[in-house]
Amino acid sequence: SRSRLKRLLCLPRARAELDLPRKLTLWPDNLFWKQIMTDKPSAKDALHPETLMMSHGYDPFLSEGAVKPPVFLTSTFAFKTAKDGAAFFDALRAKERDKNGLIYSRFNHPNLQIAEERLAVYEHGQAAAVFSSGMSAIATTILALVAQGEVILRSQPLYGGTETLITNVVSKLGIQTHSFVNGLDHGEINDAANQAMQLGRVAMIFLETPSNPTNTMIDFSHIETAASNIESQQGYRPIVVCDNTLLGPIFQKPLDHGVDIVLYSLTKYIGGHSDLVAGAAIGTQSHVDTIRAARSAFGTQLDPHSCWMIGRSLETVNLRMERAAQSALKIAEYLSALKNVTRIYHPSHIADTGYQNVFTRQCTGAGSTFSFDVAGDRNNAFSVLNRLRLFKQAVSLGGTESLACHPRSTTHSAISAELLDELSVGESLIRVSIGLEHPDDLIADLAQALEV
Repeated sequence: SRSRLKRLLCLPRARAELDLPRKLTLWPDNLFWKQIMTDKPSAKDALHPETLMMSHGYDPFLSEGAVKPPVFLTSTFAFKTAKDGAAFFDALRAKERDKNGLIYSRFNHPNLQIAEERLAVYEHGQAAAVFSSGMSAIATTILALVAQGEVILRSQPLYGGTETLITNVVSKLGIQTHSFVNGLDHGEINDAANQAMQLGRVAMIFLETPSNPTNTMIDFSHIETAASNIESQQGYRPIVVCDNTLLGPIFQKPLDHGVDIVLYSLTKYIGGHSDLVAGAAIGTQSHVDTIRAARSAFGTQLDPHSCWMIGRSLETVNLRMERAAQSALKIAEYLSALKNVTRIYHPSHIADTGYQNVFTRQCTGAGSTFSFDVAGDRNNAFSVLNRLRLFKQAVSLGGTESLACHPRSTTHSAISAELLDELSVGESLIRVSIGLEHPDDLIADLAQALEV
């Protein structure tokens, strides 16, 4: 019936039952919408992600005309018949995503589905899975795709939480890792890949680029070559995973450069208001289906209210990230003229030609999180931090407010001193995340803190 058709259209995972265009989501009675929302729209008709974030995956007239999706605060969903319930669980076990109905909020719920569809649009992925935190996304992805006895080839530095997970948890499960530091050096990456293969089958290449807190880059073309070489020798192509938290989804899209899965702490820029904790994995449908199955088993999904907040934030992520990046560039320029700032790790101030070539090829902007070294030692860095007034001393990044922290004693304190020294994460390093305050006010705050 027409009523049944309209209700099915509001559930993205049920549309395939009716053999409808996958993107015919919102306005089934609108001929203009039907024309532009086909599976393969022409270049002139394709909508930008900023536009799709306002409505993709949701029909207001199926929710009393509410312009914004309601929060579906329910743990379970009713079946019309016992046969429907059996069919939904059959589809769930068979990973037949497009035949799933709403069952139980650990498996799926409307706010989760809307957030996932919109994230996939922004990142150019086939599908997305949303999690209760960035670490939930990372842990679930690794455990879903890497088995006991297999090996992870990884870049360094990694976020401190990721490093702790791999060192203290993953290693106890019979999964070994091998790392490389210089992501611009093809030889170092190739040597690391060969050494990793001596440990066992390399199942995953795990990357973080740009890295936190020094904005080091990894050349995706070198990773593609390494993955191909590993495949030719071991008969299995490792899954390439990239933590894209610092620049995504606006300034870098790793899936367009051969990466298989993109990971996020949605807590950061995408959430963007320091009022939620969430994560995501985005990539091919087959990989995400495998990750989703593990998520359902682990219970690492995100609650409806936080999913709703992610949808809210996706509407403004482009504006927020662009504005913050402009301010960060202005602040980095100011700091570069100060004698008591000895080094700046903003992409615009990293002079290496190889770095700049990769950055230009892979990124469209520098983002708004960077670090700088002050003259002196840890005490000098602490003194600067303690004098800040507008910047809040806190970990995390990507919120509307500007934050500052001392990575060596906080976010990266679990990493060995020897490795931190090698990675240039020194005692005098301060990391800042630039928010949406006026940049001149932030510069004035830094000036008084640095006693300029």
